[in-house]
Amino acid sequence: MIIILDFGSQYTQLILRKVRESGVYCEIFPCTTSLRQIENNLIDKDISSISGFILSGGPSSVFEKGAPGCDEAVLRSGKPVLGICYGMQLMMNKLGGKVVPARKREYGHARLFIKKNAGIFKDLPQKLNVWMSHGDSVVRIPPHFINVARTKNTFQAAVCDQHRKIWGVQFHPEVKHTEFGDRILRNFLFEVCKARADWTMKDFIRTEVKRIRTVVKGNKVVLGLSGGVDSSVAAALLHKAIGRKLYCIFVDNGLLRYNEFERVMNVFRKLGNGQFNLIGVNAGKEFLQKLKGVLDPERKRKLIGRTFIKIFEREAVKIKDAEFLGQGTLYPDFIESVSVKGPSAVIKTHHNVGGLPKRMKLKLIEPLKYLFKDEVRVLGKELRLPDAIVYRQPFPGPGLAIRIIGEVTEERLEKLKQADRIVEEEILNAGLYRKLWQSFAVLLPIKSVGVMGDKRTYENVIALRIVESVDAMTADWSKIPYDILGRISNRIINEVQGINRVVYDISSKPPSTIEWE
Repeated sequence: MIIILDFGSQYTQLILRKVRESGVYCEIFPCTTSLRQIENNLIDKDISSISGFILSGGPSSVFEKGAPGCDEAVLRSGKPVLGICYGMQLMMNKLGGKVVPARKREYGHARLFIKKNAGIFKDLPQKLNVWMSHGDSVVRIPPHFINVARTKNTFQAAVCDQHRKIWGVQFHPEVKHTEFGDRILRNFLFEVCKARADWTMKDFIRTEVKRIRTVVKGNKVVLGLSGGVDSSVAAALLHKAIGRKLYCIFVDNGLLRYNEFERVMNVFRKLGNGQFNLIGVNAGKEFLQKLKGVLDPERKRKLIGRTFIKIFEREAVKIKDAEFLGQGTLYPDFIESVSVKGPSAVIKTHHNVGGLPKRMKLKLIEPLKYLFKDEVRVLGKELRLPDAIVYRQPFPGPGLAIRIIGEVTEERLEKLKQADRIVEEEILNAGLYRKLWQSFAVLLPIKSVGVMGDKRTYENVIALRIVESVDAMTADWSKIPYDILGRISNRIINEVQGINRVVYDISSKPPSTIEWE
């Protein structure tokens, strides 16, 4: 295992991804976490399972008042350490070196000249293009350290204490702009730390099942199932760990995709040879009543959230002696909720089932909080969930209500469900579903003139939103073949009563968003 101490770098999660992709398990802790706290967080409470530490970069200067530091016991632990950018400067400062504001700051590309092709630079060319981002520089290295690489403006661009296996680099090996950056990190893992590339999702399942059983201690867990990837995989993993001690509540708010409630219920009824506690709640009419006459999208979201909480609580209190609330929180959400200045463990509102009432007094258990979305999909496959669940496109919590611009009525909802069903079918038939981030229909609050069967019509408009993305932070409209767009348009107009026009949204995010509301 590799432990990353995070000093606030925008690239910290990228370091973790690179380490895991090398087959070595890795976790991120706030830089303020002590070595004892790290040890206590390990499932086996055994520090010997740690192969090494990586200190991330960060936006601070070591000269700033209140600049983030770390437990010096990490540097004295005898474990290999790699300091990156701010992480290197902090090490140099703590171990007896000297850091000063740079006369010539380096941002962007720089040419690295390697003096010693060993350790992290083993089998690499002597000249590399690297990515720099620093305003301070190391001008004196601590005793026992040697200089191993430089750039035009930074003499101490890489240093090491070979005896203690402590390395520091002023550049960022984790970003794609650094040549052989992956190799540098792999050399640290396998040449310096002697780590083993033996971490697999099966290992994660085995470890997490053990952790869940240790935490839950035979008590009951309640989980709000949505049918999406995250909650479904969390449910499957919890069920593997505690079986019938898990109770899943699936609330049909009437705003789900076409036939969604039945499809998801059927999948989970089969899970665990029929030993899965699944409570299905048909509450569509209750939600529609709350949404009657509501036009403002933010008010829609809040009403749906409050109604969900009310219904979820109503069902959850029927489960006697429930002690835990299971959630499908993922690693990016978990890390964003923890301050670099210290472990705050604050969970974002939109990740705790809308903010359940405090009177429920349920303790959180989040079995996916150390995984990324693509890793969750791999986990889902290992747990034998069907592809229809594992590879689902993201779907908003408020459901189709935010894809109906204007008032949500039963009639308008049915139109959108049918149109959305056609979009999904055609995208699946074209083999594009897993290549796209999202593909869906939006019902617009306007009508347009058309001609159908030699008659003039004045009916609704559907907009298609089909985008490609990696993480939803940015997205671009998909240039899918015209014949597929044509089939979707023809089917919607012919099969969905009350629709006579289909348009294609070709805006990107930013400046637009993926969803319309």
